[in-house]
Amino acid sequence: MPKLTINDQEIEVAPGTSILQAAEQLGIEIPRFCYHDRLSVPANCRMCLVELEGAPKPVASCAMAAGDNMIIRTDSDKVKRARQGVMEMLLINHPLDCPICDQGGECDLQDQAMAYGYDRSRYAENKRAVKDKNLGPLIKTIMTRCINCTRCVRFGEEVAGVTELGQLNRGEDAEIGTFIEQAVTTELSGNMIDICPVGALTSKPYAFTARPWELRKTESIDVHDGLGCNIRVDSRGSEVMRILPRLNEEINEEWIDDRTRFAYDGLKKKRLDRPYIRDTKTKKLVEAGWEEAFTYAADKLRTFKGSNMAAFAGDMCSTEEVIALKDLMHALGSDNLDCRVDGEQFDLSEKAGYVFNSTIAGIDEADAILLVGVNPRQEAAILNARIRRNWLDRRIPVGNIGPEMDLTYPVSQIGTTPKDLENLLGQKDGFAHKLRGAEKPMIIIGAGAFAREDGPAIQALARRAAETFGMIKEDWNGYNVLHMAANRIGALEVEFISKEGFNPAQMGIVYLLNVDTPYVLEHIHPEAFVIYQGHHGDAGAKRADIIFPGAAYTEKHGIYMNTEGRPQMAKKAIDAPGEAREDWKILRALSAYCNKPLRYDDLFQVRERIVNEYPQFDLMDEIAVGSWGDFGSEGKLLDEDFQPRYESFYQTNVITRASTTMRECVEQLEEKEERVLEAAE
Repeated sequence: MPKLTINDQEIEVAPGTSILQAAEQLGIEIPRFCYHDRLSVPANCRMCLVELEGAPKPVASCAMAAGDNMIIRTDSDKVKRARQGVMEMLLINHPLDCPICDQGGECDLQDQAMAYGYDRSRYAENKRAVKDKNLGPLIKTIMTRCINCTRCVRFGEEVAGVTELGQLNRGEDAEIGTFIEQAVTTELSGNMIDICPVGALTSKPYAFTARPWELRKTESIDVHDGLGCNIRVDSRGSEVMRILPRLNEEINEEWIDDRTRFAYDGLKKKRLDRPYIRDTKTKKLVEAGWEEAFTYAADKLRTFKGSNMAAFAGDMCSTEEVIALKDLMHALGSDNLDCRVDGEQFDLSEKAGYVFNSTIAGIDEADAILLVGVNPRQEAAILNARIRRNWLDRRIPVGNIGPEMDLTYPVSQIGTTPKDLENLLGQKDGFAHKLRGAEKPMIIIGAGAFAREDGPAIQALARRAAETFGMIKEDWNGYNVLHMAANRIGALEVEFISKEGFNPAQMGIVYLLNVDTPYVLEHIHPEAFVIYQGHHGDAGAKRADIIFPGAAYTEKHGIYMNTEGRPQMAKKAIDAPGEAREDWKILRALSAYCNKPLRYDDLFQVRERIVNEYPQFDLMDEIAVGSWGDFGSEGKLLDEDFQPRYESFYQTNVITRASTTMRECVEQLEEKEERVLEAAE
C-alpha cells in the first residue's frame, strides 16, 4: 500500500486511491468542479491542481493515483496561483447574473471563487454566449453559465443509462447539449441539477420562487415507492417549495427519482380541506363540520355488526394511523382488515417470503439477477440505477420473465408467464446455467406479480427457484420482493390483515384510509356505506359517503417501513391545509364518538403502543433479519402474461395525478413517441 505525505502529514492508502481522495481522508480540502465521487474521472476542469515534488508542473489530483513516497503540497504559492489562473479562465465567459440565478447561495462556483479565486479579471474581450437547450419540463437551462465540467453527460451515461446529452464541438465552440433537439427522458434527470456545480442546470418548477436561506429544511422519507428514499423537504410558510435527496448509502445514496423530486406541486392541488357528507336526497357531497361528520359516522358504525364492516389501509399510510385504524376496528368488533389494496395474494407465514431480503445495497454484491413480473425502472428507479451500476462494473447477467422493457442495461428475455419460470427450473443451459454458476444470484419479484388468482402459487414457485439456483446460503439470501407501497411492510408487521379473509362485496360499511385503487373500489358493494379518510379528492373520495380530510406525508410525523423491512422516521414539514388533521388524530377522535376511545392521546403514546407489541419498530433504520422457511402454496399456475404495474412512471398515486409537472412529463413522453412513430413511417 502506497505511503505518501500531504502537507507534512503521512498517510497510507489503498492502491488506486487518487491524491484528491487521500487528501480528503486527512481532512484537507481540494477544490473541484468536474470530479464527482460517483462518476468517472475526466480531469478537465483543472481546479484540483496540487504541487507534486519532482513534477515539472502542478498535477490534477483527481486523476493522479497516489504513489509511494510522494510529497504533495496543496497550499503552496504555486498551487494558489494555479487555482487563481484556472478560476480566472473559467469565469471568462460566465455571465455576472448571480442576483437572478437560482443556484445563488448554494453554488460551487460562487464558493470556490470566493475561497480560491482572484479578485479581478484581466479579460476585456466580448464574452461568448451559448444558446439555451430545451430539456423538458423539469430542467431549466442557461448554457452560457456552463463550464463544460461534463458531470451531467457522465451522469446520463453512467447512472441514468441514457446518452441524450453530450459535448458538441471543440475548443471555444464546445458546448453541452442534445445531438437532436429533444427532452431528457430519464426518470433520474433531476439529479443533474444537484450535481451541476454552476447555474447552467436548475429546476424549472422551482425557478424564481425562493432563495435557499429563506427555506425551512426538514428531513423526511419519500412515499412514492417502496424504497423509502431519504429526502429533505424545503418549505416556506405553509408551502413545500422543493424536495431534495439526503445521503443514505444503504438506500438511495445521494440520488432521488423525478417523481419524488418534482411531484410536490400535487400536494396543494385537489386537496380535501374540510369534512364532507353525502346528502341522502341529492346524492351530492356537501360540506360539514367535524362534529356533524363524526356524529354521522359514529351512528353508522354502531348500526352495523363487526362482521359486516371492513377497513383498508392505502399505500401511503404511516404506521401510526394504520395501528389506530386497526385498534378502532377491533374495538368495534371487526377483524376484516387489509392493506394489500392492489389485490396481491401471498403467504404471510414467513417474513422472508415478502420482503427484499438481500437489502437494496446488497444488489451491489449480486453476480446474476432474475427479474420476475417487475419493472424496476418504473417501480423503483433508484434500485434500477444500482442494477445498472453493477452491470457496468462486472457485466453481470440479468434475465427477465415478464413484459419486454428497456431497463438501461442488457436483459435476456426468458419468457412472460409463470410457467416460463417453472420451465427455467428444469433447464441446464442458457440463463439457468448462469444462475447456477453464480456465487450470489438474486431473484426480484414485483409485488404486482402476486396480484392474480395464482399469487400464492407464484410465491411458492419463486421460493423453489431461489432454492434451486442456490440463492439461499448462510451469508446470502437472494430472494426479494419489490413493493411499490411506501409502508406495505409496516402495515403487515402490525398485522393489519384479516386472519381468515373476507369478501369486500359482502360488507355493509367500508372504511378507506388513503385508498384510491381501482381493485378495492370495484370490489365494494354498490350499496355499501363508505367512509373515506385521505388528503386528495381522487377516486376514493368520489365513492365516499363521508369524507374526513387527512394530512399528506409532508404534513405529519410518521414511521414508514420500506420494502427491506427497515423502519424510518418522516418528520412534519408544514401544516395540513384548512381543517385537515393528522390521520391518527382523526381516528382517535372518531373512537371517542363511537364510545370506544383508543388508549392514547398523543403521538408518543401511539408509538409506545406500537413498540410494545411490535419491538422491531424500536430499531429505527435497522433491518430485523427473518428466518427462511416454507411459504407460498402449491397450486395451478395460470398461463397468463405478467402485466405491467403502471401505465406511466409519472402517474402512480393521488399526489402524482394531481401534479401539473407530472402531467407535463407524461405529455412530453407522448409527444416523443409520436415523433418516433412518424419517423418510422
